[in-house]
Amino acid sequence: MEEKKSNSIKIILYISAWVMIWGTIGSLVDYPLYKNNVYQEGSFYQFLTFTISAILSIIGAKYFYTRIKL
Repeated sequence: MEEKKSNSIKIILYISAWVMIWGTIGSLVDYPLYKNNVYQEGSFYQFLTFTISAILSIIGAKYFYTRIKL
């Protein structure tokens, strides 16, 4: 039982880390586009920026998950 609980905590921490990575990457891409008036805050293109960065983060998370074998 202790092994399963420990594994669950590792997975939750892993997912949390990837959510933070996704938010950081999305914001780093979004900021210069927004400041240079490529699109407005709350527009479809801002949504698209964060959606694409989320998809890339999910792909990265799955790739590294198989490598580190939590």
